[in-house]
Amino acid sequence: MKMFPPSFGSALSVAGESRLPVDAPFDKTQRLFVDGLLAGLSAIVEAQEAGDTGTTGSALRVLFGSQTGTAEALSKNLRKFAATQGFDATISDLDAVTLVELAEVEHLLIIVATTGEGEPCDNAKRFHTALMNSDAQQLPPTLQFSVCGLGDLSYPAFNKIAKEVDVRLHELGATRIRDAVFCDTAYEDDFAVWKEDVFATPAFANAAGTPRAPEPFPDTAEPVFTKQRPFTATVLDVRRLSGQGPGKVVNHVEIALAGGGPDLDYRAGDALGLWPVNDPAEISAFLAAAGFTGAESVSLKSGPARLRSALLRFDLTLVTPATRKAWAVPDAPADGQVIDLLRHGVPGLTPQVLIDGLRPLQSRLYSISSSPEAHPGEVHLTVGELRYDLHGTERKGCASTFLGGRIAPGSTVGVFVQQASHFHPPEDDRPLIMIGPGTGIAPFRAFLEEREARNATGENWLFFGDRTEARDYLYRDQIEGWRATGLLARTSLAWSRDGQDKVYVQDMIRRDASEVFAWLERGAAIYICGDAARMAADVDRALHHIIADAGQMDARSAAAYVERLVHDHRYRRDVY
Repeated sequence: MKMFPPSFGSALSVAGESRLPVDAPFDKTQRLFVDGLLAGLSAIVEAQEAGDTGTTGSALRVLFGSQTGTAEALSKNLRKFAATQGFDATISDLDAVTLVELAEVEHLLIIVATTGEGEPCDNAKRFHTALMNSDAQQLPPTLQFSVCGLGDLSYPAFNKIAKEVDVRLHELGATRIRDAVFCDTAYEDDFAVWKEDVFATPAFANAAGTPRAPEPFPDTAEPVFTKQRPFTATVLDVRRLSGQGPGKVVNHVEIALAGGGPDLDYRAGDALGLWPVNDPAEISAFLAAAGFTGAESVSLKSGPARLRSALLRFDLTLVTPATRKAWAVPDAPADGQVIDLLRHGVPGLTPQVLIDGLRPLQSRLYSISSSPEAHPGEVHLTVGELRYDLHGTERKGCASTFLGGRIAPGSTVGVFVQQASHFHPPEDDRPLIMIGPGTGIAPFRAFLEEREARNATGENWLFFGDRTEARDYLYRDQIEGWRATGLLARTSLAWSRDGQDKVYVQDMIRRDASEVFAWLERGAAIYICGDAARMAADVDRALHHIIADAGQMDARSAAAYVERLVHDHRYRRDVY
């Protein structure tokens, strides 16, 4: 456009009238023609100034199944990256689409986590059921897809759901354009490679529109403090919640977030990611089993290091495929840990081979048990210490015992906030039913503190329990105080070892079936936190049963009622 004289530049900027000077040497017909030409050129200039090339990216559908929020966050990351590759991506959870709708899609990427003991996430259950149904409809070969799975190698059903989704889509006729990737907890490198590979496939590369800078989506702004760049926080207090005697030790941990800024703002229902380090005593036992002193030098991604120092941040328990390959022990016992292999003997083991066979220690996520309304600048956790016997020796969880016995007030720890968009308390004052036995009480302490802080008028009903009241009644004083003030309208406590019959929270739900159903009919929301495979599954079955019974429905109608609760965001679970 630089070829036009200044008078044309000013003419191009005029809208709604002739773009030519009144004394231009054109008749009426010529003036109309030149005006039209200049209008078109003006539109091009405006589009270029706005950064719009006039073309759009190809359509891409990104679907996620997420329980803790990681798969959802990666989907948002993928949406931004897709823009730079010439695709306009829309994202949603898996349950937001049907197979009929999927048949109309040409480019599809799925990021799906496996939860519990091989279960789909809550926002992928309906899709998974429909997909795996024996009479599921066929999908066209024009549906070109790839799957990224999120899982944890320490669980037997590692990435089960992602594997099923990948295989089933292919069985139904869709075209797999890149092999699925099944990520462990350290997913970053595998996800990055998968992402690059997908857009380099002919199916995607040949269909791409014009690459452009990604739009600044407000929900994808990169925070300063992340899993990769944690905030160094100071521990304020660690105190034991559980009583003395045999049983699990549960600790209350308070951590200061001062200085972290808005990146560490959290809401009730969110989780705190935390980076533990290994117990020096366990490292000494590990080195003794391996036959090293710890002074040996090894090479890490970050550079050279002494073996003992390096072992602070490697997983000393999990035997992975990489362990078997690096140590040439393909037939290692399935139930053994790394130290069991070392004690048995690993031929040709060197300090570097030892490190090459270990998985880096990963961050741990804990449900936050405080409300920022009640404890500004702080975050609280409720952590049960994991201790168990294996092959005649005591074993323990790294992070839980790190928090319970190896940090003290004044210590520092790396943390980050993991948002849980699906598990925040209702913003309105509707009645609230909370079911969280054991350390599942954590988010509900936060919920109640928040409702108390903002003087919410909705009724609250807590289902809580554990083995014995005397030893395991966590936050007893606070709960009893809320009962006295009326913040807790009802409290149903289940102690499985205090009577002749074992009583669990699901038994209390059945006992109070008519009242629970009455609350639901009044618009109550129901939240569950805890073990997915046992407690949460038992509670879900109990919920279906009482709805059918109290609502005088058959099983199908009760299931539809629960589906409506899920759809209306009135049935939410934080399960693991």
